[in-house]
Amino acid sequence: MDNYSEKISERMWNQPDKGELEAEREKTFIDDIVQKAHIERELLQSLDGISTAFDGGAGCGRFSILLAKHGVRVTHFDISQPMINKAREIAEREGVADRITFVKGALEDLSAYADRSFDLVMSFDSPISYTYPNHEKVIGELVRIAKKRIMFSVSSRLGSVPYLSNPIQKNQFILDKNSKDSWVQWCLSSREQMIEGFSFSKESVVKAYETGLLGDVEETKEAYDRGEVPWCVTYHFMPDELENILKKYGVNNITFAGPGAYARTIPNEILVKIMNDQKQREDFLEFCHMYDSNPYVCGMGKDNLFVKGERG
Repeated sequence: MDNYSEKISERMWNQPDKGELEAEREKTFIDDIVQKAHIERELLQSLDGISTAFDGGAGCGRFSILLAKHGVRVTHFDISQPMINKAREIAEREGVADRITFVKGALEDLSAYADRSFDLVMSFDSPISYTYPNHEKVIGELVRIAKKRIMFSVSSRLGSVPYLSNPIQKNQFILDKNSKDSWVQWCLSSREQMIEGFSFSKESVVKAYETGLLGDVEETKEAYDRGEVPWCVTYHFMPDELENILKKYGVNNITFAGPGAYARTIPNEILVKIMNDQKQREDFLEFCHMYDSNPYVCGMGKDNLFVKGERG
């Protein structure tokens, strides 16, 4: 891929509407609510001894702003200027902009930061996976700048490969079918067409399962060269693979979770009913955290694999 990963990410995430769209995801899709609730719970339980944090691929500030509210000084690092602008707007509104340093950059280059610069290094919603084929090197660099603790979520191979046999998987998690979000309306309007046009391809599923790549690298590069805005080539990790990489870079006390493993078993009508009742919603998210943290289901989180560990 040479430096295609950075170039493709730069083009995709810097589309003008990315800031607004990403800021609304947690209000739009139930799987995002479940995943972010899990991460928030983990973060707030792990702030002992943490005064500085680096948020790699910080997006619109969902977690950098959360930590700033708890007194942590955060470096908010992202490749997307529209999302940085949105994060800054939210941080100013929440009164924590003075605790956040906003930096535009790519995870492929963290040379500006010295070893053990931050008590906590975090990176959520798979930006590490978008750096393929440099994903292992990026993990090493993120660990290098961590002093005490790391928390990542990366694309999950076991969680994502089933998508190849379920073209309408996102419909399960639509919170409001009347949402004006264009993706929601596309999912709804294309549902029957997606079912009608689907055929199971054992070859594609086996290839994705064995390689961790859902898509064609060369086709993505060609689309980029034609001036299109393709989705980033994404590497999907197995839990034991990620554990071995982290151990190689000196991370210990490693634990995993699969946010969304429980929720993916429940139909949309029931999920919406739960989400629209505050008490049920709180109880549901608490149990999801318990269930999804079981090591036997960690790989089957909806699309992300969550990991945390201590720097040796």
